[in-house]
Amino acid sequence: MNDVLAGLRRRGVTDVSDSTLDRALYSSDASLYRVVPQAVVRPRHPDELAAVLEVAREAGTSVTMRGAGTSIAGNAVGPGIVVDTSRHLNRIISVDAEARTAHVQPGVVHAQLQRRLAPLGLRYGPDPSTHTRCTIGGMLGNNACGSRALGFGRTSDNVAGLDVVFGTGEAVKTAPSNTVRASAVGADLFALVDASMAHVRTEFGRFGRQVSGYSLEHLLPEKGRRLDRFLVGSEGTLALIASATVELVPEPASTVLVALGYPSMVEAADVVPAILAAGGRSLVACEGLDARIVDVVRASGRPVPDLPRGAGWLFVEVSAASSGEAESLAGLVIRKADALDHRVVTAPPEQAALWRIREDGAGLAARSLGRPAYSGWEDAAVPPEHLGAWLRDFEELLRAHGLDGVPYGHFGDGCVHVRIDFEFDDGGARFRSFLTDCATALRRYGGSLSGEHGDGRARSELLPMMYDEHSIALFIAAKRICDPDNLLNPGVLVDPAPVDADLRPGRPVAPVRPLLALAHDDGSLGNAVHRCTGVGKCLADNTGPGGVMCPSYTATRDEKDSTRGRARVLQEALDGSLVDGLADPAVSEALDLCLSCKGCARDCPTGVDMATYKSEVLHQQFKGKRRPRSHYTLGRLPRWARLASRAAPALNASLRVKPLANLARAVAGMDQRRGLPTFARSSLRRLTRAKETAAPDVWLWADSFTDHFSPSSGLAAIRVLEAAGLRVRVIDETACCGLTWITTGQLDAARTIVARAVSTLHPYVASGVPVIGLEPSCLASLRSDATELVPGERTTAVAGGVRTLAEFLTSIDWTPPDLTGVEVVAQPHCHHASVLGWEADEALLRRAGATVTRLGGCCGLAGNFGVERGHYEVSVAVAEHTLLPAVRAAGPEAVVLADGMSCRVQLDDLAGVRALHLAELLAGART
Repeated sequence: MNDVLAGLRRRGVTDVSDSTLDRALYSSDASLYRVVPQAVVRPRHPDELAAVLEVAREAGTSVTMRGAGTSIAGNAVGPGIVVDTSRHLNRIISVDAEARTAHVQPGVVHAQLQRRLAPLGLRYGPDPSTHTRCTIGGMLGNNACGSRALGFGRTSDNVAGLDVVFGTGEAVKTAPSNTVRASAVGADLFALVDASMAHVRTEFGRFGRQVSGYSLEHLLPEKGRRLDRFLVGSEGTLALIASATVELVPEPASTVLVALGYPSMVEAADVVPAILAAGGRSLVACEGLDARIVDVVRASGRPVPDLPRGAGWLFVEVSAASSGEAESLAGLVIRKADALDHRVVTAPPEQAALWRIREDGAGLAARSLGRPAYSGWEDAAVPPEHLGAWLRDFEELLRAHGLDGVPYGHFGDGCVHVRIDFEFDDGGARFRSFLTDCATALRRYGGSLSGEHGDGRARSELLPMMYDEHSIALFIAAKRICDPDNLLNPGVLVDPAPVDADLRPGRPVAPVRPLLALAHDDGSLGNAVHRCTGVGKCLADNTGPGGVMCPSYTATRDEKDSTRGRARVLQEALDGSLVDGLADPAVSEALDLCLSCKGCARDCPTGVDMATYKSEVLHQQFKGKRRPRSHYTLGRLPRWARLASRAAPALNASLRVKPLANLARAVAGMDQRRGLPTFARSSLRRLTRAKETAAPDVWLWADSFTDHFSPSSGLAAIRVLEAAGLRVRVIDETACCGLTWITTGQLDAARTIVARAVSTLHPYVASGVPVIGLEPSCLASLRSDATELVPGERTTAVAGGVRTLAEFLTSIDWTPPDLTGVEVVAQPHCHHASVLGWEADEALLRRAGATVTRLGGCCGLAGNFGVERGHYEVSVAVAEHTLLPAVRAAGPEAVVLADGMSCRVQLDDLAGVRALHLAELLAGART
């Protein structure tokens, strides 16, 4: 492999790696398969693709193209060179609004293109559920379709031309057509189809979702000899795509979403043909959904709009030139739908909320059964008129094999997605048996093994069960014409790998005894990290709807800094065959830029909680060993704050002396560009220590940060509560949540600290008097980390008994102060958004009359992270993603609201802005 890397570098390909870390990151996609590559290439220029192929041909090394790595069929993993275009080849080259085309590089993310087109009233039609992170190159590889294929077609229906390099080394632009005729590869492909024209006309393109195999019908003369459309869906086995020209369509003027309820998913499928007939060309989407997926959403705490009565639903979207016409068409669909109940949804935000349930389907379905569920038999399709019958047969097949699954998908196209609770303790024998029986049954309906995601490693071996010998021979001949040396994505489509080879589940896991309970994963760190199925929502920009995950990836765009990348490295570490256990440097490198924001715990559809895993891994790595300096200083900050409290004025004065400040930062392991914390002259508990013993109406918990750094927010909360007619007292005993010890993996000490806090707080909670916490990170630590460290009834009571100020105020009969005309730019602390939920705060502010702009994402400081040496640039980049631009754009009188101390410090450090705690805003408002 050294020769390959040297050859690539000689040809100007510089972003290449064969490190253990990169090979681990790219060993898996979103499928069941694991194939460790020899090297990873992230080309910076389209010409580098030809160079990669040239080196691969010289060395006899395979090349596998990868988009966002969201392939569910296993067509984005390979044993040789894996090429990731998303890092650098992600430019929208041009948009021609008049011609309705866009010229793009393969790494352009679908949502990125849509944002560029929206002001022009245009869109790129296909919209996979992964549209927030999938790349156009990946869509071209799989012939992706998405929910709205009824209205806008498949990817192959929306391509105008491709710039490709075939496996032979020939570079071809597929438009205009005379260029194609000059292509040796193109001429041979046309001759191949001409020799079997009758067969191609009858066996290929039989219905819209016949995606399996090669789509030879596009090479027919009556189809325009469309070499570009033939290459779409070839899964990178025939050519490398350097750029694409895609067709655009006008954005519908008006859309209406109709939610239809049925007793079951199968009964919903039965009415699909009638709905298709009723909706006609106005029908944009017809999606099926199962109750179990919706239940998982509700259980996760995410809001679910009201759904019609039933246990299975169809989401039917119609479009028209006006809202009145769209609603009239929706009424026609309802009359033909024979549903138990229905809802007509016209408001875009509610439509988006319903579609988000469907978009997260793959991840949600993976956790909706009693045991983990997997892809593998993922997106088979039948002509829609056979959908109900096929689903009944499919459910019988599941029962016969002792399996369970949650179907959902593009019912209007006859395409069914499903996650199934396969077990792999037999090496995949039952998995193979089930897939074989399904392929046999599917053939009776004239169905396609794949209706959207391609065949990959999951289904290529089964193609002879779908196609006859003549068709398979045509596939082999096409592969030999385009890629005679079988270098492009070997093991897929032609000369396929066995469906049960290279399976990722069932691999051995190192016996790590976690200190944390990990109760949701049966106490297993292996089970926990394998929650990640690779759907890659962490690669998306989730900040728009108030999400947090994954702030470091938004700053670096490096796979290792995504939640998925970190999970993959941890999976490999626990297997031990590539990454040498948790002590391997690759693990530390992958976890280094994790902010412990807990965004993934809420935003990841499969519930990955990387902050918790990082704490456990740090505990395992440093058990009995010397730790980084910052763990002893910043990681134990509440202890030092308590010791410093009585000498706070003198200490603050000394830290204003530059040499002493520089020395303090160096000793603490801080970046020299960071400001030093200012200790409160007197703690909140000393300021409020009361002699009276009368029982209060509400207790205020003085967490370490409020107590020693910002007692002003505590005093403001007291004023607000007293103005509400309540008697308030501050809990006088020390009760630290242990947060800084937890985030640095000092879990033995953290367990002792948390157990002490639980013992202190439990009597207050148990008394029935409300207890309020003011620092979101500390309160979130009680709600989540405490139950991991000290599981038990008392911890559960404390976790559920301490409330935020907004939660308490919205639960009582209280009239908020008047904030009419006040512009509030709110940065919820990442733990507030992810663990506590910021909905009560937003409701309170709007009820008070404020104009609220809620920001998503993380501030970038995240406790210790942003002040530690080596993290400054990333911390600033995270802040520049959402927070700082929003603050700059706010009006001069706008109030910047940030309950978290980290967020307030970041704003002060980087923008010179003093942000207010909610209590301070309410205390200073007009009454």
